[in-house]
Amino acid sequence: HGGGLWHIYSQLGLTSEQQASIKAIMTAAKPQMKSMHEQMQANHLKLMQTKPDDPNYANVVAEVAQSNASLTSQRTNQQSELRAQIYAVLTPAQKTQLTTLEAQWAAKAAARTPAQ
Repeated sequence: HGGGLWHIYSQLGLTSEQQASIKAIMTAAKPQMKSMHEQMQANHLKLMQTKPDDPNYANVVAEVAQSNASLTSQRTNQQSELRAQIYAVLTPAQKTQLTTLEAQWAAKAAARTPAQ
């Protein structure tokens, strides 16, 4: 999520030029990310509005699953592209610091996730 990422990037001592570059990268990606999010929400709603005893239920489930698979793939690709663009803006020292911060963030996220 953008907020979490921005929080990490804000700890890197970015110059005003770097901040402007990163903001431009995030702003450019926002419409497509929003569209994908809205499509996934619509899929969820469609699934929730179709009752399990509906004769078309299995078809709706399959359609939503296929759509969400495609949207998830698109989102993963876009997030990876965003990360690469932002990474290119950073200095070598900031890249090293980012690796440490991302590892700390991942460890905190893992600690918040209950064991299965």
